[in-house]
Amino acid sequence: MFGANKGQANLQDGSKLKIAIVQARFNEDITNELHRAAREELLELGVPEKHIEHITVPGALEVPLALQALAEQDRFDALIALGCIIRGETYHFELVANESGAGVSRIGLDYGLPIANAILTTENTEQAVARQTEKGRDAARVAVEMANLIGQLA
Repeated sequence: MFGANKGQANLQDGSKLKIAIVQARFNEDITNELHRAAREELLELGVPEKHIEHITVPGALEVPLALQALAEQDRFDALIALGCIIRGETYHFELVANESGAGVSRIGLDYGLPIANAILTTENTEQAVARQTEKGRDAARVAVEMANLIGQLA
C-alpha cells in the first residue's frame, strides 16, 4: 500500500501536545461525562494536565465561535468539541445539529487545525447516555492522532 502507516507508530503520544476542549452546557449531565471521559483519555495518552484547557459555552450553536477564538490564538495542536443535541418535536434539532456540525468543520478547515467533533446528535436521552463515555474517549484519541499526523505532514 502507498505510504501505509509510514512513520505513524507514535500518533497516540500526546506528551508534546496542547489541546483545548469546548463543552456545551446544554444537556449538562451528558456533556459533563463527555468532558470527564475526554480529559481522562487525554491524560492516559500523555497530554500534560497543564496543556489541557477547558471552556464551556451555553449550547452547541456557540461551540464553533469558541473554537474559532481558540484557533486564532495559535496555541493549540488540536481542539475537541463536546455537546449533546437530543431530537425534540420541532425542526430546531436539525438546525442546531447541521449548523454546529458545519461550523466545527469550517473552523478546522479554515485554520488547518484538527478538531474532534463529539457533539452527540441522538433521538433520545437514553441514546446519549449510551454513547457519552465512549464518544468522549474517542474524541480525545482523534484529537491526539490528528494533531500528530498533521504535525508529521507539515
